[in-house]
Amino acid sequence: MKKMFKRLFLVSCFALVAASLVGCGSENKKEDSKNDTKSEEKSMVVGVTSFADTLEPTEQYFSWVVSRYGVGENLVRFNENGELEACLAEEWSVSEDHLTWDFKIREGVQFSNGTELTPESVKDSLERTFELSPRGETFFKPAAIEVEGQSVLIKTEEPVAIVPGSLADPLFLIVDTTADTEKFAQDGPICTGPYIVESFSPTDTCELVKNENYWDGEVPLDRVTMKCIDDQATRSMALQNNEIQIAYNLKTENIAEFEGNDEIVIDKLDSLRSTYAFMNQNGPLKDKKLRQALLQGIDRETYVKNLLQGGATAGKAPIPPTLDYGFDELVNENTFDPEAAKKILVEAGYQDKDGDGFVETPSGDPLDLEFVIYTSREELNVYAQAMQANMKDIGVKVTLNTVSYETLLDMRDASSFDLLIWNVLVANTGDPENYLKENWYSSSPSNQAGYRNEKVDAALDKMAVTFEEEERKKLAMEIQQNIMDDAATMFFGYETTYLFSNATVEGVKMFPMDYYWLTKDIKYAD
Repeated sequence: MKKMFKRLFLVSCFALVAASLVGCGSENKKEDSKNDTKSEEKSMVVGVTSFADTLEPTEQYFSWVVSRYGVGENLVRFNENGELEACLAEEWSVSEDHLTWDFKIREGVQFSNGTELTPESVKDSLERTFELSPRGETFFKPAAIEVEGQSVLIKTEEPVAIVPGSLADPLFLIVDTTADTEKFAQDGPICTGPYIVESFSPTDTCELVKNENYWDGEVPLDRVTMKCIDDQATRSMALQNNEIQIAYNLKTENIAEFEGNDEIVIDKLDSLRSTYAFMNQNGPLKDKKLRQALLQGIDRETYVKNLLQGGATAGKAPIPPTLDYGFDELVNENTFDPEAAKKILVEAGYQDKDGDGFVETPSGDPLDLEFVIYTSREELNVYAQAMQANMKDIGVKVTLNTVSYETLLDMRDASSFDLLIWNVLVANTGDPENYLKENWYSSSPSNQAGYRNEKVDAALDKMAVTFEEEERKKLAMEIQQNIMDDAATMFFGYETTYLFSNATVEGVKMFPMDYYWLTKDIKYAD
């Protein structure tokens, strides 16, 4: 399928200059290196934010860690232009009736434990995913998965346009099901990637070592440490001190810390990520008037331009403008207008009866909206605090509840929130269909905010069987406009992603699909 990408900007902010600083374990290690690895071992340390409390890929979204850390691979993958390309499947095709997808499995591939990758093992892995993860069928529901020679045939009861892109999502990475799968959570799954897990501590480090059985060329590093450093300032300082050689999730404000430092390379990407807050319609926010007042009370332009220093684009719709799905054509009826927000509240019966500066509900009960957030991404805390202040200005009390990402997932699934922060890739299958379905389809297991709209459901059902790109775009625009008109979700912004790395490191790339951090191409310059 042709991708609907607008041009993504990838720029190097500082020139990559040959530097004398030495990465952890580099061949040209200096005597004063701060890393005490063996001189013959090529090793690297990457600074990341903690994300998973397990490496079992069917749990929540934790397969992303397995993919990002270079452990897991899929039948297909996305390249740096957001286009699908072959990986464990050499090629794929679909039948004329669009009901059978044929994936030809690559020969000569082994899992990290030496077991041969076969069509049968691929079939078993995919069936395991669908059995264990309720998210599996939010992508597509297979009628059958069969093996025919060197091919895996995936059959669906009706046409599904996004099958190949779905199989590139980390949820569907291929594991050896003949291994001890009970150990996957702590020891890491047995996969086919360039690295394997040696040890894992969710809030500290994940130690990775070279996969000696890797099928796609020489793995350049013997050891990589993925070091969890949640605090953004600490992560930046670790890069400045060469304690880490690559830093993920640094932001615009960190750029000044490296100005004039030609030992650090900074890349920038207008990403496909959206930050928003679910508004739970199972509680006080079932009142559309209250939701409209909240949306008209938030100053998103100030958030991204001033508080995030231009590190994001102001939000309005489910799909960011980096994808060509009609962003500029969509009509936002709930733009920033605090006086209009106050008027909506008064007309809907929300009044400050006790004089504490905050309104009560029309029935006279206190109104205190719980906003559940996690802060391993710094911009989430910025959005939440700024929103809380804006809400105070219009007389709505919001209380922030900061939890771990894992707890946030549990609270989302239990519908235990009024508002809940979310930061997600909007095109995890190559286009936004799955993202829209997962979050706003009425029967989606991930839709615990109580959103229901028959028109949205019907358009998503139609989109699932539509292969023509312009028609898919029209349906996506219809879905987005309905979500916006329903005041269903609070869209904050679409972030700019930065990747900071030491100039001694080469092969570092940014991908629109944020699945790949450690790849076989990352190494020290010769």
